[in-house]
Amino acid sequence: MTKTAERKGRLTVSHDEAMTESLREDPAFAAGYLELAMREGSREEFLIALRRVAKAYGGIAKLAEATGLNENTLHRTLSAKGNPRLDTFVKVCGAMGMQIHITPVAELGHTP
Repeated sequence: MTKTAERKGRLTVSHDEAMTESLREDPAFAAGYLELAMREGSREEFLIALRRVAKAYGGIAKLAEATGLNENTLHRTLSAKGNPRLDTFVKVCGAMGMQIHITPVAELGHTP
């Protein structure tokens, strides 16, 4: 039984609760989750994943405080219709203890 289930006196938890707990307890899982959403999902799906990780790391209010960004703007930016600027994205990732990495795509045939 998860900590969430123990606190609520239940034997089961919702998928959303279990996912939030897994993201919070395992930073490597959270980073992999975001990487996959960025690589294989749509922009909307990636922003939903980013918002889900933000929730696991304390929520939008805590993230806004850590980044110095306006909470309402951050809510809109991380919505499925949001369009974060690169500097905002970098701040959000940094506040969650993550970095952005760029890697070459071997299939393009470019060689260093």
